[in-house]
Formats: sequence, structure tokens, C-alpha cells
Amino acid sequence: MTETLSRGAANQAGAHINKDAYAQAKDFLPLNGIDHVEFWVGNARQASAYFRALWGFTPVAFAGLETGVRDRASYVMRRNDITLVLTAPLTPDGEIAEHVHRHGDGVKDIAFAVDDATSAWRETTARGARSAIEPVELDGGEDGILRRSAVSTYGDVRHSFIDRRDYHGVFAPGYRKIKKPAKAAEGLSLLEIDHCVGNVSLGDMNRFVDYYRDVFGFAQLIHYDDKVIHTDYSALMSKVMTNGNGRVKFPINEPASGKKKSQIQEFLDWYLDAGTQHIALRTEDIVGTVRQLRANGIEFLGMPHAYYETLADRVGDVGVPIETLEELGIEADRDEEGYLLQIFTRPIQDRPTFFFEIIERHGSRGFGVGNFKALFEAIEIEQARRGNL
Repeated sequence: MTETLSRGAANQAGAHINKDAYAQAKDFLPLNGIDHVEFWVGNARQASAYFRALWGFTPVAFAGLETGVRDRASYVMRRNDITLVLTAPLTPDGEIAEHVHRHGDGVKDIAFAVDDATSAWRETTARGARSAIEPVELDGGEDGILRRSAVSTYGDVRHSFIDRRDYHGVFAPGYRKIKKPAKAAEGLSLLEIDHCVGNVSLGDMNRFVDYYRDVFGFAQLIHYDDKVIHTDYSALMSKVMTNGNGRVKFPINEPASGKKKSQIQEFLDWYLDAGTQHIALRTEDIVGTVRQLRANGIEFLGMPHAYYETLADRVGDVGVPIETLEELGIEADRDEEGYLLQIFTRPIQDRPTFFFEIIERHGSRGFGVGNFKALFEAIEIEQARRGNL
């Protein structure tokens, strides 16, 4: 049963939530969550320092020349249940260098934790997925065997299937443990990946919705049309896909017609392809976390004072004074299942492409539909400064 959200702002009229999405998702591909996300970047050493000193991630493993790897350097960064892998090319040739040259720093792999990497590959390729890595066993000696495979999705992004049942090493064979890591930033509650957002070209959203439904067994959780996600200048459409246990949620966005260029089209213009636009990190203390991130130098999108003037009437009590939300630029939204608090960083590199979201959930499974208009107007201010609106 799909029904329209009935609470919150009036502009939610074009938002639809499928309460039975988890039940409708097929179980032929059990996913235990996101194992890790790998970024291909220009300088992995510097990127690791950024995530350590500003975001509080601890470097736990390394692969590169010192471990016998000749074409790349990789740093594994971890905080709670979030694992990021930062990989840079060591030569000007090869797929990593080409990827960075074309896209800038960006997400290459959203890897799933599975019980059987071979079965996952067979199930998905049999349903139409394009193989990226055939099933392989990586021998880690005393640490055991790690099994892996991968398939492609939108743009140059892939999904690896990682089976760690018989592997007990720090990350994967070929990586060595970092025994005395430099101190990571403190005071941050970043617990797990809440969702990963993909941007695709106009007309491709439904194609990839069908892809995740048919190939991975996902079901559609929420649909936002351009009646919801719009301003006077730009618009987009989004559908959120989820697996059966709700541990993996993928909003898929495409641009819609508007007077000027949407943020989705700006991403596509500068990333030069479909790709992962942002990753949302779940927190249980958004106020303390955002305060610390700001102190560390992370830049967030600002929201106008007018947004907060009417916020209390729209969302009610969300456990944080409106004055504090406005001070930090945190947004709030409420639906029939609860409320959420969220905030978005500015792009974390010079190209206006990838950014992070910090989200704190209290019952709501939504994505802040009541904030979309104000958020997009804030993004358009940034686009105008860049000359891209």
C-alpha cells in the first residue's frame, strides 16, 4: 500500500512513502549492510589526513609500495561502523588515474557485506548486472581467506560483494595494520552510513530504479516528484530504493525541467557522468557533532533566517531549541512516523560534486522533504556564486 504523507508542510503533496517496501524487497540477495565505501582520489595520503583530523576517522590499514602494491596506495579509515577506503594512483596510467582525471575525487565502490560473494555475483549477473570483478578468493595466510566479487551500477560506480566469514585480518589481504595511527579528531558522533545518493541523467532515474528492483531485489520506499523538489528556478525528481532489512537505502535523483540549472545537472556537468552525489552519516548527537565539525573547519550550507521563523509551527518540539538549530544551520522535518535533524556540507573538493550529510533520526524514515525548498534555495545561492546556476 502506497499512501501520501499527511503531516508536515503543504508542499509534501508530491511525496509518497511505501510502508510495505521492506516486505516487498526480495530476499534472493541478503545484504548485511555496507561493508565500506571506496573513494578514488588524487592524493590518498592527504585525503586520509583530512578525514582523520577533521572527521575523526582513524587510519587502520594501508596498502602501497611498502606492501608490494605497485599501482596504487590505499588508506582504510574507520569510525564506528563506517569504513572508508581512500585510493590514489601511483602512476599516470591506468583506470584509477583515468577516473580521477575525468571525475576528480569521487566514489568508486559502495561495497556490500554478504555471506556468499559467489552467490551474490551469480544472482545479480543472472538478472542482468554487468560483472566488474568475477568471484575471487584472496589468501591472507594466517588471517584466512577473503572472498570478493563486484558488479557495475550507474556511471563508473560498482558494488562489491565482500564475504569476511573466513577472514580475520584488519581489512583485506595486501593491507597491513597501522599500529600507531595519528590521533583522530574527537567529540564526533558518527555511527554508520544512513544512505548513499546517486545522481543520474534526465530520463535515467526509472531505469536505475528498475535495475535495483530487478537485479538486487530492492523495493521503492519513497518517491518525490518535481512538485516537491523545486524552487522558482530548478527542480529534480527522486526515488528511494531499499533492501529488505532496511540496512541499504539508495535515493536516485535525476534533474527536472526548470528556468535554470538544478544541483543535479551541476553535478553531472562537473563529474562528467552519473555518480554518487553524497553520503549521509547517522549520528545520535547532531548538535555536538556539527559544533565540533565546524570547529575543525568543515563548511556547511547556510539556511536563511526565514526558514527558522516558521520551523517550530511546522515540526513542533524536536528536542533542540530553534535558536540552536539556527546557530548551527541544522534543518528539521517531521512526518507521521517521527522527526529528523539534518545538515549538508559544502562540496568537499574544488569541483562542485561530492558532499556529506549528517542526519539524526527519531522515528522518521524520510529524507527531509519539508526542507527541500529552503535547502535548494540555499544550494542555488552557492551555484550562483560559482557561476553555475
